[in-house]
Amino acid sequence: MPARRLTTSNNSERRRALRLHGTIARDIGVRIVSGRVPPGRVLSGEIKASERLHVSRTAYREAVRILAAKGLIESRPKLGTRVSEPRAWHLLDPDVISWIFTDTPDERLLHALFELRTIVEPAAAALAAQKRTSEQLQALRHALDEMAASTLAAEEGRQADRNFHSILLEASGNPFLASLESGVAAAVSWTTVFKQRKRPLPRDPLPDHERVYEAVASGDAAAARVAMARLVHLALLDTTGQSPVSSRVARRAKRPSGGSPRARRTG
Repeated sequence: MPARRLTTSNNSERRRALRLHGTIARDIGVRIVSGRVPPGRVLSGEIKASERLHVSRTAYREAVRILAAKGLIESRPKLGTRVSEPRAWHLLDPDVISWIFTDTPDERLLHALFELRTIVEPAAAALAAQKRTSEQLQALRHALDEMAASTLAAEEGRQADRNFHSILLEASGNPFLASLESGVAAAVSWTTVFKQRKRPLPRDPLPDHERVYEAVASGDAAAARVAMARLVHLALLDTTGQSPVSSRVARRAKRPSGGSPRARRTG
């Protein structure tokens, strides 16, 4: 019994230490990705920083290691610990994505994230229409049913939404696409939370997911690609607070004069 109590105590202390490391890393990480601590800035030394944060030097050192593993900082002898340039950040790390959405995200990062989804997810849906298994199709159906039952206002519904997108990437049969699952799932989750911070969801996205499912279920790769591209585009409009109608008006305003959406041929 004493040995068991000792083991339990050690495990509890380890969990508390991990939570502390993670909290310190999160606080610094949020300041970095929000731009409050710009690239090139030298972070405080270990002793000074640990005193400022009222934590042990060991806890601060472990937090720095977490940030370095995510590419946010780099340590060099005699130069100290500096904030890395954004090109070095592991932007698809789920923690980094969550830190980006802690505050209002940088507009360029937000649009870049949706550009990535526009490239990856329609292609994955098209492949899934050709390669999915019956078990994967059943899992997609279950995720949709959970979304319908719980809605995206509840964590259960948001988890089902994450599952839907993750299963599609897996169903593509492409291991490189499937390796993006954690990043894409985090993007789906945090953009959904972000959309609901100040107001309810402007519309129900379930029908968009249903159209993707129907195309995948029928084996129609072209339809699956189009349905997923539309789903991601509408999700971007929801996230930025722009309506589909205003988006079409803005696109028309950017077209060259002449009344035709196609560029005129010359020569």
